[in-house]
Amino acid sequence: MEPAAEHQQQLRSLRDFLLVYNRLTELCFRHCVSNLNYRLLTGREESCLDACAGKLLRANHRLVSAYVALMPAIAQRRGQAAREGPGAPPDPPDPGGPSAGAAGT
Repeated sequence: MEPAAEHQQQLRSLRDFLLVYNRLTELCFRHCVSNLNYRLLTGREESCLDACAGKLLRANHRLVSAYVALMPAIAQRRGQAAREGPGAPPDPPDPGGPSAGAAGT
């Protein structure tokens, strides 16, 4: 990968990280902090923030893990489609894929 493309990828990764971090911070702050009259957080607010951030980070980690696990199959399908040419019909969705049972949850 050439340096300019690598730099752009790093910037995209940083931007994505900051978007997730800012969203996590906003969600947990709105959920947990109710009284802005004091300079320090209460014990209840601190434990709520710890639990909220931990929950969202674990969820994000699971999503990233699923994405990483699916990427080789997606890349393979894209490569196959590129080899077959632009006129080839796209592959139908896999009925037994990871999102098959997600509609009801």
